[in-house]
Amino acid sequence: MTQQTKIKVEATINAPVEKVWHAWNTPSDIMQWNTPDPSWHCPASENDLRVHGKFKNRMEAKDGSFGFDFEGIYDTVERYKEITYTMSDGRTVSTVFQEDHGQTVLTTIFDPETQNDPEFQKQGWQAILDNFVKYVTMK
Repeated sequence: MTQQTKIKVEATINAPVEKVWHAWNTPSDIMQWNTPDPSWHCPASENDLRVHGKFKNRMEAKDGSFGFDFEGIYDTVERYKEITYTMSDGRTVSTVFQEDHGQTVLTTIFDPETQNDPEFQKQGWQAILDNFVKYVTMK
């Protein structure tokens, strides 16, 4: 099996890195923004933000047709700078927070899964990130 290329999503948020970091990592906030579109919701979130700590976010279609737990274990937690984790299926994800003049550039690079087209995965992760940007900007 060939190694798939990592996927990158990115956004610039008009907020300082501290605000972005807290909204990204606080379960009550995660439940507000962690959806690709309005037909989904995140009814539960747990986050133990430390190396070897676990996180779990429940994602469900609002009509009840589908749902799954998105979970992993943190490998790196560098406050206001970087978070890396390994998902339950062994794929890795790295998110970098970079502040520049009161704005924060958030970049996530992840291993794609093999069931869905990589472009579809990129669109889904970018949609969630775009929803995060809207949430933080309005908060």
